[in-house]
Amino acid sequence: MTQRAPQVTADRNRAPALVSALLRGVVAAGLGLGALAVLVVVVWISSPYPDSGPDGALRSAAGIWLLAHGAGLLRPDTLSGVPAPVGVVPLLLAVGPLWLTHRAARDAADPEEGPAPSRTGAFCAVTAGYLLVVAGAAAYARGGALRADPDTLAFPVAVVVAGAAAAGVWTAAGRPLGPLPSWSPLALQEAVARTLFRDRAEAACRSAAVGVAVLLGGGALLVAVALGRNAAVAQDAFLGLAGDWAGRIAVLLLAVALVPNAALWGASYGLGPGFALGAGATATPLGLDGAPAVPRFPLLAAVPGPGPGNWPNWAAAAVPVAAALAVAWFTVRRAAPADAPRAQAWSWRETARVTLLAALGCGLATAVLAAWAGGPLGTGELSAFGPVWWLTGPAAFAWTAVIGVPAALLLRLWRLRTPGWAWRGDVADAQEPPAADADAGGGRVTYEEAFEDEFEGAYEGAYEEDAGGAAGRPRRWWAPWRGRGAADGDGGPGGPADLAGSSVPAPAKASAKSPAKSPAKAPGAAFGAQSGTVAGSDGPGFEPYDFLPTDPWHEKGAREARWASLQRGSGGLMADFPAGPAEPAGLAGPAASSAVRGAGGADAKAAKAAKAVKDTTDTTDTTDGQGTDGPDGDGPAATP
Repeated sequence: MTQRAPQVTADRNRAPALVSALLRGVVAAGLGLGALAVLVVVVWISSPYPDSGPDGALRSAAGIWLLAHGAGLLRPDTLSGVPAPVGVVPLLLAVGPLWLTHRAARDAADPEEGPAPSRTGAFCAVTAGYLLVVAGAAAYARGGALRADPDTLAFPVAVVVAGAAAAGVWTAAGRPLGPLPSWSPLALQEAVARTLFRDRAEAACRSAAVGVAVLLGGGALLVAVALGRNAAVAQDAFLGLAGDWAGRIAVLLLAVALVPNAALWGASYGLGPGFALGAGATATPLGLDGAPAVPRFPLLAAVPGPGPGNWPNWAAAAVPVAAALAVAWFTVRRAAPADAPRAQAWSWRETARVTLLAALGCGLATAVLAAWAGGPLGTGELSAFGPVWWLTGPAAFAWTAVIGVPAALLLRLWRLRTPGWAWRGDVADAQEPPAADADAGGGRVTYEEAFEDEFEGAYEGAYEEDAGGAAGRPRRWWAPWRGRGAADGDGGPGGPADLAGSSVPAPAKASAKSPAKSPAKAPGAAFGAQSGTVAGSDGPGFEPYDFLPTDPWHEKGAREARWASLQRGSGGLMADFPAGPAEPAGLAGPAASSAVRGAGGADAKAAKAAKAVKDTTDTTDTTDGQGTDGPDGDGPAATP
């Protein structure tokens, strides 16, 4: 017997997947064409005086479907006998075919069940299946009232379908930003392979998309305001185009399909180049030049009147300004995040570079949309209708770059500013925190009591005085920046010497020579004295919460208590506590702890790291119900 080669098996498994992808493209095109045909047939049936039969209605539906892909149509039935071109694409009609193509390619590249073709195979199969239906629809619409121009089937129809299919395959792959094909330049491949480049490119694309969205939204707002001012003219045009309800519904559907076009026209008007109203007329914020050849249509009632413009027309410039500020804002959100440290922020060169890249993307997208939203509506004066793409795109880039880059740099400076510099007038002039009263006859204070007193004074905002008469300061919820220190101790804003204005009560100083026993009412005194964290508090780099409070976890008494608890739980199987090095003579309790920590001030940082990761729950469990530490080690110490 002969064994099949793995390559032959893989090819046989891939063939059904490619056929399935081809059928997906055919089905996607058929769904879009069928939905539009149903709508056209419904309007034809409801019309009391149809111009043709059902065959003519279906041929018109095929022509309109091709127009939604960007194909140019020819209307042969004219008074002059010369076919009139129709090139204005209703952008709302284009959403359906593009979405269906995108979805078909996405599902073909990543099917729920069965073998999946390669990404290139899925792209080619879906595109080929869709274009087969496009060719059939163009052939069928040739004998209708709206026939497709054969020159426009390759460009832009095939390019639009291929772009939507490529986007679907890219979505199925997880929208990666690389790697590039092997035939691309090596320098570009290396740049895309870097994570930093992909992060910057993603930020630029997102900011560009936001800028285009703001332009479209602002243009739609301009059109709505203009239609509101000329509502009577729009109503007369709507009622005059059709006398029956079926015709008025058709006019209304066409107007709704052209709403995105009107938004783009409004955005081009706000950018400055405006839009053409025929071969010799242009509408700009400065005025309407020439004699416009405006057809009677409701949306065209928003066209400004003849003559120079005034301040309502000039106010349209707020649209590109808002778009530029939006680009700057979304760029700075990635360049200097509010929750990231200052060291992770982008440099000003990177911020300006990404903003420029976003402005370039905004200009390119605006140019493409403007070219798609305009076109001819006939011959002669109506041969040029809508925004001029090669003027609208550069205008969008110029507005976004000139305003967006400085705005992004200013926003970056604002986010990276040193907080609290303008709100420190009420900070006390005291440069040293109050010291604890060294009362040799005072009693011991437990760790729980010191911790409770510390944070009750900090969060309740109460002014509590210590034995020396100095007052602590309350925590202020509206000034979270208080207490951020710099490396130098000059007492400036956020400096270490400015502990009186910190959000945390200043700890008291203690040393091994004079161990302090703080009163229970002094916030921070018992805390600092018992934990010994004030060692080195006068030095540079000290900040509140620089050292966390310690507990008796590693002391000998606590260790003996834990060992005894485990020994009782084991039923006597464990040995006795091993003997360890004895404590220094003459020191016991909190005085010994303070002396050892005071003498080992150089190890404060190491103690801080150990204290930050320990589990306070275990401390509570080991000290529950225990008494003071005696010489025989029968319980943990009562003080940390």
